[in-house]
Amino acid sequence: MPIIEPTFLEEQRVLLHNISWQTFKTLLVELGESRASRLTYDQGCLEIMAPQSAHENANRLMELLIGILVEELNLEIKRTGSLTCKRDDLTRGAEPDSCYYIQQEAKVRHKDKIDLTVDPPPDLVIEIEYTLAALPKLPIYAALGVPELWRYNGKQLFIYQLVAGEYQVCQSSPTFASINIAEIPRFLQASKQQGEVTMAKTFRQWVKQQI
Repeated sequence: MPIIEPTFLEEQRVLLHNISWQTFKTLLVELGESRASRLTYDQGCLEIMAPQSAHENANRLMELLIGILVEELNLEIKRTGSLTCKRDDLTRGAEPDSCYYIQQEAKVRHKDKIDLTVDPPPDLVIEIEYTLAALPKLPIYAALGVPELWRYNGKQLFIYQLVAGEYQVCQSSPTFASINIAEIPRFLQASKQQGEVTMAKTFRQWVKQQI
């Protein structure tokens, strides 16, 4: 599959070095959960990213389509948004654009707070990457044991599966194996002409045809 470079839309990214793990955890507390920025930490390096409107719109639409997928495939889901995925023993942490428990949903269904030292990692992580990350996230999610990762750059959707501790690009989603997930970008683009509600209805009909 040819890789198309992301479209740069002036997202703000700042990379800091020699930041302690404790400083990272303190920032998470002080900045709170209502902020728009995303923090990524990897053994002394900290990236702060402020998403722009196109980024957030793509993220919300992706969440809408995943909701349709689980409904039509009769799967349960727990939406955990930009859950801070971190572990003290790894001194690594990241905040995805969205993440979901699907296969492991029953294990965390009742939990208001998830602790990755005792709870499983999210089954699916979504990263919207209109700009190149200054701090690579794949090694962090791999260390955390996230089994499936999607990266969307505004034109293409790349699907990764964790195999023997490393991510491999795959042609189909392990979670939604019967659906051609690589087609999702055309629906995201269609929303700009059709409107989001009309697009969602069209997507639902398309999913029903795939099942």
